[in-house]
Amino acid sequence: MKSPLITIDPDIHSGTPVFAGTRVPVKTLFDHLEAGESLEVFLDDFPSVSRELAVAVLEEARTALVADAHSA
Repeated sequence: MKSPLITIDPDIHSGTPVFAGTRVPVKTLFDHLEAGESLEVFLDDFPSVSRELAVAVLEEARTALVADAHSA
């Protein structure tokens, strides 16, 4: 998934996908949600990630999953 919302740069966290314009790994959002924490808790913990950016990444992930499910 190539996206302007996510940056993959070998100089930032060894190429771990991060939210564009931040050093916050995208996986951290999913870890928070998996642990039962709300989006608000994540945003409070990582103020460099805007609500709009986090929601857009979640929507993009959902779209990719739905597309993959329909192609199977």
